[in-house]
Amino acid sequence: MFDTAPAKSEISAPVTPGQPHRVVIVGGGFGGLYAAQSLGRSPVEVTLIDRRNFHLFQPLLYQVATGGLSPGDIASPLRSVLSSQKNTQVLLGEVRGIDPDEQVLKLKDGETVPYDSLILATGSAHHYFGNDHWEAIAPSIKTIEDALEVRRRIFLAFEKAELEPDPEIRKALQTFVVVGAGPTGVEMAGAIADLAYETLKDDFRNVDTHDTRIILVEGMDRVLPPFDPSLSKRAAKDLEKLGVEIRTSTFVTGLEGERVTIKTGDHVETISSHSVFWAAGVRASSLGKVLSEKTGAPCDRAGRLMVEPDFSVPNYPNIFVIGDLAHYAHQGERPLPGVAPVAMQGGKYVARTIRDRLDNKTTPPFVYNDSGSLAIIGRNSAVVDLNWTKLTGYPAWVIWALVHVMFLIEFDNKVLVMTQWMWNFFTRNQGARLITGRDQIKSDQAFMKQ
Repeated sequence: MFDTAPAKSEISAPVTPGQPHRVVIVGGGFGGLYAAQSLGRSPVEVTLIDRRNFHLFQPLLYQVATGGLSPGDIASPLRSVLSSQKNTQVLLGEVRGIDPDEQVLKLKDGETVPYDSLILATGSAHHYFGNDHWEAIAPSIKTIEDALEVRRRIFLAFEKAELEPDPEIRKALQTFVVVGAGPTGVEMAGAIADLAYETLKDDFRNVDTHDTRIILVEGMDRVLPPFDPSLSKRAAKDLEKLGVEIRTSTFVTGLEGERVTIKTGDHVETISSHSVFWAAGVRASSLGKVLSEKTGAPCDRAGRLMVEPDFSVPNYPNIFVIGDLAHYAHQGERPLPGVAPVAMQGGKYVARTIRDRLDNKTTPPFVYNDSGSLAIIGRNSAVVDLNWTKLTGYPAWVIWALVHVMFLIEFDNKVLVMTQWMWNFFTRNQGARLITGRDQIKSDQAFMKQ
């Protein structure tokens, strides 16, 4: 059926005569969802498997974490998004095993799902560089649960400070440390600063929110390392204007209780803080290791699978890996970055490749269209690199907002987010400032005993 016939795990015709070609997609993020949508009118049978029943717009998770948006504003039910595609089925499940020779997936509940073509788009998680026990102290922001936990810690810290008579403990409660100065860390630090110095300034009686201390820690020599140095310099200037302390060429060497140990050169400093948030480094999902062991495909240090120019796994042309799980080193000097546009374009390309193979056509080589990079710093402040021009300040902020609204999946999400942003802009009121979940901040006595 296909124009290639490898000796190993050959892409086979359907087992039952007349049965459509079965395409199974694992992961409902940008890559998986765009692949599924691109196959909506194709003569194939699509099955999308995800352990969540919704697609999450991760670039705006930090706004959920700081009370600017509600989780439902940036999440879309997968069944709703794909309901008009009659050839597509959505399954709620978690893939635990893969048999590439039998072409079968094994789910956590024991069920099996056969496939003819497989697309893996299971994304990534934050990397604690061998210190996974730090996750309980310094949560990352990758899921809605993460964002809600960070939101809970931020607002609970202010509530605790309002009741705390000891100035040292109050100072620790009002100290926030963000580890990692990539786009997520920069946006998070800026949002906390805007929250503390503007939104909450009149809400408390016993605590001055202007005493809040926000420290941004980065191991490289500048913030936003992937960006042009001129934009990094402007971002740092805008962050400092907001009140953020920037520590570059600095590494976290210890996290224990409410104490963060950082090292800059030979200088070691311990900071008392109840709120540490992690935005430094990512690693591929564990499914990458499972597939690597089954196929012999090599992985890089972050656990991403080395893929062929068409995103297929070496020796298994019917298994494709896209998004953050893929190490794609066939364009430029460096692998493609783990950003949403790469996953979107990869998903569309793999869908086209499958259609072309079914029609005995050759698919042109994949070419990533890099439209640029952008990051928001704070109110009316952002940096944008469009490759052909670089923008900062208010114009960049407008472009950042338009781009993010445009890539939200459902129309109602676009309306909700735009409306909420307009309201927040004029009122400076973060309307989703809810504290949910259990109180896990240690008691004052426990803190003082340390």
